[in-house]
Amino acid sequence: YQISSPQTGEANGLYTNHAIASQSFHTPWRVIIFGKNLGTIFESNLVHHLAAPNQIGDFSWVKPGKSSWSWWSDHSSSRNLIKLKKYVDLAKDMRWEYSLVDANWNIMNGGTITDLVKYARLKGVGLSLWYNSGGPHTDITEQPRDIMSDPYKRKSEFKKLHDWGIKAVKIDFFNSDKQQLIQLYQDILKDAADQKIMVVFHGCTIPRGWARTYPNLVAMEAVRGAEQLNWDSKYAANAPAHNIVLAFTRNVVGSMDYTPVTFSSYPCCRHATTNAYELALSVLFESGIQHFADSDSSYRSQSEPVKDFLSRVPIVWDDTKFLEGYPGKSAIIARRKGTDWYIACVNGEPFPKIFRPQLSFLGNGTYSMTILMDGGKGDEVKQQNMTYKARNKLAIPVLPNGGFVMKVTR
Repeated sequence: YQISSPQTGEANGLYTNHAIASQSFHTPWRVIIFGKNLGTIFESNLVHHLAAPNQIGDFSWVKPGKSSWSWWSDHSSSRNLIKLKKYVDLAKDMRWEYSLVDANWNIMNGGTITDLVKYARLKGVGLSLWYNSGGPHTDITEQPRDIMSDPYKRKSEFKKLHDWGIKAVKIDFFNSDKQQLIQLYQDILKDAADQKIMVVFHGCTIPRGWARTYPNLVAMEAVRGAEQLNWDSKYAANAPAHNIVLAFTRNVVGSMDYTPVTFSSYPCCRHATTNAYELALSVLFESGIQHFADSDSSYRSQSEPVKDFLSRVPIVWDDTKFLEGYPGKSAIIARRKGTDWYIACVNGEPFPKIFRPQLSFLGNGTYSMTILMDGGKGDEVKQQNMTYKARNKLAIPVLPNGGFVMKVTR
């Protein structure tokens, strides 16, 4: 591997592609994580711990959570007040904390963003708003733009959002790692923190531990995620294996805004994964705000056990364990919230398997176990409830590109 400076033509050719300093400075960490087994990598927090400590003071106002999101299923919806209200309603009914309003909300039909703000407040749902990061460094015309790149406009905008009660922003299309844009990320985080606003970066660099330094940074994209299912048939075909690779690579270095758990498909790009596999991604992938990307009608049409699971699945975890698997082939992982364990399994290969997860870490005792697993067909999820005792042996069948997720309580 070779480390090099950004390309000269990035950011529309603006700025030098070499770092410049007029006084003493620190270079960033370059990190290799390795160990005797894959658990060393999957469970690592090394990138976080190498970053500078918190610089924004009290951050008790940072509240990770789950979010509805209309854009994945309907790209024009973020300009339509009536459609956006449906996703606020979805968030309320699913007990999700947030609803994301995507690009061009400032040219909305049927009302204004302040109408939606009032509606969401009545429903007890927090809103997050999308912004273009540009500025002259990007030609992307999606709006609002020419705000986040201007320090005076940016500070004023964040003050306005704070007064509205907006909880987070998603800022997109940075398009380069040149020094001036790396500085822009950090300036945005500082100004947002001053107004108690959380931040998600899209079209961005990889995580660099900034979530420790600026705890209001709750997620970064830096991944070919579920939006690719809108237009890339090759991506859809490779997603079962690709997602497992991400768990051992991209998500190791920081929260990943993949926008998972999509049950429906675009005509171009049919899902290769089963619904149980998709459900397992809510545990396999970690993000400070987990944007569930499918349509309101898709989520509402799911069985009660599936909806109940998506309503209750945690976002913040107390412990994580790698149980078994290999990149591109399969993964079984366990995450703990309080005294409850959530175990996710995904099969990245196009043939059925029987998984026998080893749960010795649970210790002695008797546990209640709920498993949501593949049914007879890919779009079927069946529930199995059982009592589990230490050292019992499990054998769970999984469809091609299938999976399961379970909750274990004492």
